[in-house]
Amino acid sequence: MIEVVIDSIRVSLTNQQRIVVLREVNKERYLPIWIGPFEAEAITIAMQEIEVARPQTHDLVKNIIKQLDARLVRVEVVALQEDVFFGVLVLEVNGHEVRIDSRPSDALALAARVHIPILVADDVMNTAGLIPEEEVQQEGALLAPLQGEEPDDTSSRLSVFEDFLKDLDFNLPDDQSGDDEEPPEEPDQKQ
Repeated sequence: MIEVVIDSIRVSLTNQQRIVVLREVNKERYLPIWIGPFEAEAITIAMQEIEVARPQTHDLVKNIIKQLDARLVRVEVVALQEDVFFGVLVLEVNGHEVRIDSRPSDALALAARVHIPILVADDVMNTAGLIPEEEVQQEGALLAPLQGEEPDDTSSRLSVFEDFLKDLDFNLPDDQSGDDEEPPEEPDQKQ
């Protein structure tokens, strides 16, 4: 397993989808994972330590784990199958390790709240990890920081994802393709 940290949350300027970018500890290798907007917000809130009036879902899970005298030890991204990442929550309960299946986005939202290690399986990182080229030209960035993120040098480091995004096939259903065309008019029905 390879230890990573959450580098940033990005939004694709081409289709507004969110990406959490994990960075290998002490290396310039990145793992981008597509996540939903609510999970992106949950991770961002935790990373920026924003106080919310009422517990969000991930806060609730964290509180349940604590009330049950369990401890979240680490989260893992364990597999990549057919473009889907799989995660695991690793808990310690009564001296025993318990592994619970999880979406990586939910696992990362919990890890950001509890400040625990995030690990990625070697084969996942070797398959989907990206290493930025030393001289990447940034002609019109396709990734932008999520609203509220501080701009920093990650934009230039993450420009490597431009080619990655260009090559993705989203396989969106026709009603989500973004086409602005009007559907053809249906002929009047005679009664």
